[in-house]
Amino acid sequence: MSMFSVKPMKPTFKCYLPPVQTDVKKAIEPIKKLEPKLLLGEIVVNEVNFVRKCISTDSSQDDLWGKLICTNFKVSFIPQDAPAKQRSQLSHFLLGEHDIPLTCLDQVVTVNDTKGKRKVLGSNQKLKFNPTELILYCKDLRIIRFCFGEAGPESAKKVCLAIAHYSHPADLHLLFGFEYQGRRYHEYKAKRVNGSTPRGGLQTPIFDRPSDWDREIKRTGASEWRVCSVNEGYAISPSLPEYIVVPASLADQDLKQYSSFFPDNRIPLWCWNHPSGSALIRMASITDPLHQRKIDQRVFTAITKSHPHRSEVIRLDLDKCLPNIQDIQSAFFKIRQICVMDPFEESEERWLSSIENSRWLEYVRAFLKHSAEVVYHLDGKNTSVVLAEEEDRDLNCIVSSLVQLMLDPHYRSLIGFQSLVQKEWVMAGHRFLDRCNHLKKSDKEESPLFTLFLDCVWQMMNQYPAAFEFTEAYLTVLTDSMWIPLFSTFLFNSPKQRNQHLADFAKNKAIPQGEEQSVYFPPVWDWSQQFSFKDQTLFNNPMYVGKGAACVQNGEVKTFRRTKQKTYSSTLRGAPASMRNGLKSGEETLPRRGSLVSELKPDFSPVKDVVESPSERFFRDWFSRPIDQQGLLIPLLTPSHMALWKLFFLRWVPEACIPKGGSITAYHKLCQLVDEIEILQIQLRQYKGPSPGSTPLPSPSESRSDQRRMYFKASFPDDPSTPPDFLTSSFPFTPVGNLCRRNVHGTPISKFLNGAKIWLSTETLANDTV
Repeated sequence: MSMFSVKPMKPTFKCYLPPVQTDVKKAIEPIKKLEPKLLLGEIVVNEVNFVRKCISTDSSQDDLWGKLICTNFKVSFIPQDAPAKQRSQLSHFLLGEHDIPLTCLDQVVTVNDTKGKRKVLGSNQKLKFNPTELILYCKDLRIIRFCFGEAGPESAKKVCLAIAHYSHPADLHLLFGFEYQGRRYHEYKAKRVNGSTPRGGLQTPIFDRPSDWDREIKRTGASEWRVCSVNEGYAISPSLPEYIVVPASLADQDLKQYSSFFPDNRIPLWCWNHPSGSALIRMASITDPLHQRKIDQRVFTAITKSHPHRSEVIRLDLDKCLPNIQDIQSAFFKIRQICVMDPFEESEERWLSSIENSRWLEYVRAFLKHSAEVVYHLDGKNTSVVLAEEEDRDLNCIVSSLVQLMLDPHYRSLIGFQSLVQKEWVMAGHRFLDRCNHLKKSDKEESPLFTLFLDCVWQMMNQYPAAFEFTEAYLTVLTDSMWIPLFSTFLFNSPKQRNQHLADFAKNKAIPQGEEQSVYFPPVWDWSQQFSFKDQTLFNNPMYVGKGAACVQNGEVKTFRRTKQKTYSSTLRGAPASMRNGLKSGEETLPRRGSLVSELKPDFSPVKDVVESPSERFFRDWFSRPIDQQGLLIPLLTPSHMALWKLFFLRWVPEACIPKGGSITAYHKLCQLVDEIEILQIQLRQYKGPSPGSTPLPSPSESRSDQRRMYFKASFPDDPSTPPDFLTSSFPFTPVGNLCRRNVHGTPISKFLNGAKIWLSTETLANDTV
């Protein structure tokens, strides 16, 4: 086939051909057939052929040839020789391996090597030179580089300008989700029973109706608190939900009167109740000291009345003791530079100290430490706590969520965790639109607060792996979902803004009034929009010790169930003596030596003359007892226990990827063991016969289906062994082709990561000798 029969070209295009013509034919001939996979309402805006996606800056032998496309949703690269899909690799319904949502783009950089020019493109900007390269810096920490050496210069320029323009939408309604969900609603309407599915089939409560709050009041035993509708129709505050929980002794009229003293009229919000009666409340700070004393007295009196023992109330001002949003943004920028953008340093010590100097891990530790102090007041002193912040929409979200995660095992289940995020972030008015900077309007407002929170959650999961139902793959997928603008969860600054935009959206798309918003514009918790049921099992933690989790005791398969005792109290004991605080018996001295006691009082020493404070005694007692996975959890907080979240920060770095190794090998084996236990349980029950009143169990053949809880299935005796094709330490993600950096194996960091040491912290490793 003639090279020119595929795509007519001007004679001047010959100067762009690479030296080896046979390679060019191989690269060009199939390109005409390369078509993008488009979603409903997605259209191709611009495209360019003969593009090279760079895998490594050192060599081009592994680079991919193909077509670069910009749509109204994503930047898509279609390689000419697409590798076969490997089994056990997470697949996505909305995005391909080489796709980047436009909202995920942080910077669009064009380069002309011959002229030595480089320009960061924004919306409606002109490009005076023909780009030879395009570098995309992504918010999920990828850096992707395309070369246009063999592409038409005008086509390359147009696609670069299109990517820059469409990644800077002028209005929220221009985000692709508003087009996609409208088309999707009408496309699938005929398939739904009776026109709609209640709550879109969601199990996660949205907290946009009184019944969701009522259930939470009953679940936590908050008998002296009530659901209040004073903000119905957002009559008082635009950033609060329509229904909130307040002390039963506070009348609606009082709340209306007090609201004018708070910023944005944000009256105090109830978060959670301890079984002993102490409550966690969050509120905005009143700027006028005179008004503050007056309102605090009235509000605190009402909170005291809601406590069965009329205990005192303590106020904690987070603005005074925690980093602000600019500090957090600066730390994240620095650690991103160190982990991804810059080449690794020449020595381990320099790289590790750079991680420490970014202050990211220091801030993670600060939030965990402060949350543990709040836990002491609620659980140790039985005192109600009011978390105060200037606007009650940023730091309060992190601390209130972490406190509840430490105290209440319900929030450590998958559905419970999602309800916690919905309650304390989405409905409490966290500014996701501004903090994620989806419209790229104000860099000053941008801050990765939700990412910081998920890092704090990961730290606790890393220390207590059996206490959480979900996995770190789930947390990482959740961070990625922030940059997919198809879900209502992360798109808005407040419940009112969400309600107004979605009401306008429903009207414009001819969606009938009264239809559930979660049906036509679902939250991210509808994971079936992104992943198959099989892939969603990657969210399940096989080590989870919780309600419904299987366990073998004395040869019998039993199920863990929460007791009806004070399940959140630190007085419970549930773990075997060989397991203390999630650590093996050989490490029992570690939690005591590095406990929170030394953190709360830096000059603490084991000298007998030193008198312990009540808080020191509380934490020392807790760390000395066996852990209850379904009880109170307090993280270890010395700097040496703050680990780098490798799957998030280093997943695209080739040096950090261990083929057929890393934590995924343990996850693989654990999943197989859990499946084997379930198979044996079925066979044992069938052998013994069904007990009276028990539900019929599936046959072993039925248990082979995808309905099993784990992704990797145990093999039956008659089955051939089928290990997964694709296992790396970055599973279920693949870093190939997603990073523009030096790909030099054998750098200090690769030697370090592949060595025998366990990554504990920057401080510990910097002081260790190799």
